[in-house]
Amino acid sequence: MADKQNITVAIEPALLKQARAIAARRGTSISALLADELRRLVAGDRSYESARRKALALMKTGIGMASGRMESRDEIHDRNRFR
Repeated sequence: MADKQNITVAIEPALLKQARAIAARRGTSISALLADELRRLVAGDRSYESARRKALALMKTGIGMASGRMESRDEIHDRNRFR
């Protein structure tokens, strides 16, 4: 089991009561609930950052512009090439 560190969290009494009820229904502790939610938050943030980096890289090269060359307006609107 990995090392763990205790933290102090201040929350409203009503929220604590609801969290206790949820933990009891799930057969776990509030600490475990919070740890799971924090893991999901961190994983989601990593996923977001990865997608963000990929999107920014794609925007730099452009979609369908692997050659780095941008077609001119006349080339884009040349309907004969699609026939």
